[in-house]
Amino acid sequence: MPVVSTHRDDQALTLTVVSEFPASVDRVWRIWQDPRQVERWWGPPTWPATVDRYEFEAGGQVRYHMTGPDGEKARGWWTITAIDPPHRLEFDDGFAGEDGEPLPTDVPTHAVVTLEATDTGTRMTLVSHFASTDHLDQILAMGAAEGLREALGQVDLLLADAST
Repeated sequence: MPVVSTHRDDQALTLTVVSEFPASVDRVWRIWQDPRQVERWWGPPTWPATVDRYEFEAGGQVRYHMTGPDGEKARGWWTITAIDPPHRLEFDDGFAGEDGEPLPTDVPTHAVVTLEATDTGTRMTLVSHFASTDHLDQILAMGAAEGLREALGQVDLLLADAST
């Protein structure tokens, strides 16, 4: 399992997940850059993701949905707020309605992804920033930390696939 730590910080209103991968920073960056690769890991194994729109640039819009074991769909969105390839990506992340667009009542999180080289590959740190303790509690109660851990558990197989 590539996740090495998960830390909730109630003072900073953040959830930090640190993962390590036996691949170069450039290779790990591609799991974010390529929508077909995002689909192979963004959702947990029982809720695979499908990317419907992917504009990988500052200001770009991403629309996706995850399909559950019974066929139900959970829709989400990102607005990419900053990119510094191949080391940093920032985006707002939230829930979407049936049309794939952000729900007007949704409170998004702000995610900051950093990639840094290590002696054995790459350390990826994902920090999610929340609007309040209630918001953090709500998202964690939905199983977000476990889902992210499961999703990241799929990355090693993706990185080992020579066709990607």
